[in-house]
Order: sequence, then structure tokens, then C-alpha cells
Amino acid sequence: MRIGMMLNYSGGFEETVAEVSQLEAAGLDIIFVPEAYSFDAVSQLGYLAAKTSTIGIASGIFQIYTRTPSLVAMTAAGLDYVSGGRFTLGLGASGPQVIEGFHGVKYDAPLGRTREIVDICRQVWRREKVQYDGKYYQVPLPADKGTGLGKPLKLINHPVRDKIPIVIAAIGPKNVALTAEIAEGWQPIFFHPEKAHTVWGESLDAGGAKRDASLPPLDVYASPSVAIGADADQYLPWIKPHLALYIGGMGAKGKNFYNDLAVRYGYEEEAEKIQDLYLGGKKDEAAAAVPDELVRSVSLIGTEDYVKERLVAFEKAGATTLNITPLAADTAGRVDQVEKLKALLP
Repeated sequence: MRIGMMLNYSGGFEETVAEVSQLEAAGLDIIFVPEAYSFDAVSQLGYLAAKTSTIGIASGIFQIYTRTPSLVAMTAAGLDYVSGGRFTLGLGASGPQVIEGFHGVKYDAPLGRTREIVDICRQVWRREKVQYDGKYYQVPLPADKGTGLGKPLKLINHPVRDKIPIVIAAIGPKNVALTAEIAEGWQPIFFHPEKAHTVWGESLDAGGAKRDASLPPLDVYASPSVAIGADADQYLPWIKPHLALYIGGMGAKGKNFYNDLAVRYGYEEEAEKIQDLYLGGKKDEAAAAVPDELVRSVSLIGTEDYVKERLVAFEKAGATTLNITPLAADTAGRVDQVEKLKALLP
């Protein structure tokens, strides 16, 4: 398994990037830059590309509604160029709270839009004249929808690669099936090894049956928090506010994908309680309501022997890359956690 890491998007990016060379030396393989509603990810990825030399860089994620398909492709090709072929394009639908609440764009048809964006990106990278007549995107725009002056164009520059890896963040059954069909990688949030097959196995099999033979085996990016050591249990409470935010606060009742996932994991009562508390403004109480069992299941927190056992479980469940959050107070602590994890990998 490879080791990846998601950088903090809420501030201190320059300071965080200063750690990357040390993390890379400790065994980190790829760095993801999120894009929520902080600074954009592209400028930060360009900065990261300039400050590194060998580690992979990835968007985690570009939201499918906030750029045209051709701009997604151009941006990915540009980041692949400035990084010397080290870029991975992470895509995802995000959710209505961000897309409609921050961008003012209608959140609709995530499956259809994702498929069409991927198709158009691959046309652009092959330097074909982009011609696409989809349900959601038409390139060039038909005369009856525009001026009639648009003509098919191809990318002026020659990309470093005509096949930039695409990783799709997905947790819903249909989204996961689509990802298994068309993408190089899949990024599920809160990956629970013992429940992964039950929750996603059917979708992965259905998508895999349609997968183009030219695509490599699906790279599965699990995202555990990591704390390895005799006193690691002290970090369990660190995870709970993050889980509570997603399970409780990322959408209204009936429209929270992460709450749905917790229910599918078997935490129906707990998920409802967390959401009620969080939406009621009781964030601390919502965090306290997150079960220790759930935290342990989606994380790598414990002694070396315990984490080694959990790594076997992640591997058996299909995880190929661990996109970790090292739980430590400073750079030295985070580097230490990466080194310890690297030494324990199967």
C-alpha cells in the first residue's frame, strides 16, 4: 500500500507545505489539496508543485459544478506540466450545502455530469478536437443555444501525459459503480474495512464488469486518521468533531450523504442523534455522541501490534492507498507517525 495525506485547507498552507519534504523522506507517496470554500486548490497545487520534486500531487477534490469540463482538463494538464507528470485529478460532486450555498449553482445530476466531464477531459488530453453531444454538456455549443460561431478546438499545448489519473470521491451506490467503471481511483470517505464489502461490494462489482480493459486496476484511497503508540488512545476524541461535522452538519435531514453512510454502517440511532444535536447547535454534544467503535473502525489508532492487524484488514478490504491524517501536534510528530506507519505496512 502507498501512503498519502490530505493537506489542511483552512489555513497555514505555506507552513504545512514546509513539512512536505520531511514527510516525503519519511515515506509519503502523494499529497492531496482539498477545495471546499477556502482558497482555491489550483493556486495551492501550483505552489506545492514548485516546492517539491518527486512526491505525487492531487486535487482532493475539484467540485464538478464549479468549472467547465474543458477547464477541468486544461487545469489538470497544466498542473501535470508544472509538476513534471506528478498530478492526479481528484473529482467529486461535493454536496448541495457547498455547491448551492457558496457557489450559487444548482446541485443536480452528479452521475451524468461526472461521466461526461471524464469523457471530455480524456478528449482534451488526447489533443482531439473536442466534440461532445451529451445530456449536460455540448461542445461546441449548438447554434440554437449560442451564436453559432463556436467551432471544435483542440488543446494548443502538448500535455505531459495523455492519460492523467482520475480519482473520484464517491460513497453512494450509483456513484461508486460509476467510479469503478470509468476512473483510475476511488476515494471513499470514512472507509470501514469490515463493512466495505457489504456497503459497496455490489456497486464495485457492477461498475467493474463494465470497466474498460485499458484502465488499470482500481486504486482505492482509504482515509484513516493515524496515531501509533502505547498512548495513542488519547487521540480518539480528536476524530469525533470531524465525524460529527460530516454525519451531523453536511446537509439537512434526508439530504446528508455522510449521515446515510453511517446508517449503512449500522449506526442508525447514533447517526440520527448526532444530526439532531449538530443541527440544533450542540456541536460538542454531537461529537460526544460519535461512538468509539466507529472512530476505531475508520482509523488506525492504537499500539503497533493493533495497527498492524488493522492494516491487514484494510488491505483485505481492497485499500491500496492510505490517505492519512497523522494525529500529532507538530511536524516532528507527524513525520514520526508516517515513518511508523511505513514500517508496519504489509
